[in-house]
Amino acid sequence: MNRYIIRRLLQMIPVVIGTVILLYLAMYVLPGDPVQALVGERATSEEFRDAVIEKYGLNDPLPVRIGRYLNNLVHFDFGESSVTRQPVWEIIKEKVPVSFRLAIAGSFFLVVLGLSTGMISAVKKYSIADASVTLSAIILVSIPVFVLGVLLQIMALKTKGTLGLPITGLTTWKHYILPGFVVASVSMAYVARLQRTTLLETLETDYVRTARAKGLRERRVIVNHAWRNSIIPVVTYLGVDIGTLIGGAILTETVFNIPGLGRQLASSIQSKDNQVVLGISIFVVFVYLVANLIVDLLYAVIDPRIRYD
Repeated sequence: MNRYIIRRLLQMIPVVIGTVILLYLAMYVLPGDPVQALVGERATSEEFRDAVIEKYGLNDPLPVRIGRYLNNLVHFDFGESSVTRQPVWEIIKEKVPVSFRLAIAGSFFLVVLGLSTGMISAVKKYSIADASVTLSAIILVSIPVFVLGVLLQIMALKTKGTLGLPITGLTTWKHYILPGFVVASVSMAYVARLQRTTLLETLETDYVRTARAKGLRERRVIVNHAWRNSIIPVVTYLGVDIGTLIGGAILTETVFNIPGLGRQLASSIQSKDNQVVLGISIFVVFVYLVANLIVDLLYAVIDPRIRYD
């Protein structure tokens, strides 16, 4: 297992380098003024432009500029914001805890509701519960994230005396309920449908029929034999779907006025603060790769037949 982890970590290095190069090229090499891209929309004098060119080495060959940026990243130097002049790494460190708590809330809904409703839908096939789960999944997939967020805010306002769910800000754990549900809504629907499909297929396998023939209780057959083997494709989807959660967080944090990475990224795009956009994008890619590594390691825990050495 240790060798596998080290091998995967080494494999991440060229992926990160390649991603940084592509993002850097997209920000500073595509048609446009590289100096204006660094300073944002502020008006610049010739002296200031010369100072920016000198500071960031814009007259250097492109490979040198990219190499310098990669070297700075190793030292957690993501540059500085062209709007606030604050180091980008400091901005990321400030926003990450907020987005991390929102991601935990979203993961709770995604895993608990997605898996449990999918299991109920499969076990109660063609029942009212199955139809309800299917209809709910279709509705969640069909409604855009920002529309769902606004609808839930209106419903929370109408039922404030009953549910008491806040619709904006972050003061207590209750503030994460609505945005957590919204950010996980689409993925939750897909997980429920995928769990239903894989569990139904597993329930038709020979070893499940053998378990039933031995006289095991149906609950034990489903939980200990069928569900455990049906969960692997779902876990694979969860690992790949981390990017969807992060993408949804941009709109969700904006709708619910949450000061996290998503809202910072959206405001930086609007103000053309390219250094911040580039830094946050690279950080999100790194988180995505680490999440996929963790999912891969979970395979061996879920199915002991899987070995990496």
